[in-house]
Amino acid sequence: MGDGRRGCLAGLLEMFLLNTLFDWLQKNFGFGRGCSGCGCGIIFLILFILFACGIIGGTDWTKFSF
Repeated sequence: MGDGRRGCLAGLLEMFLLNTLFDWLQKNFGFGRGCSGCGCGIIFLILFILFACGIIGGTDWTKFSF
């Protein structure tokens, strides 16, 4: 049995989707827009880093599968 970690293709897909979401949020609500200037941009950046670390740490990069 495995340890339940995702394969590298799933990890890459999740990183792509996270990056796409982050770019859209920054464009519409990030630095210089809404939420009093840089407030939302900093919050989005911190959340992006936390989610990215979770994806990177929860992916088995040696397993070529979903």
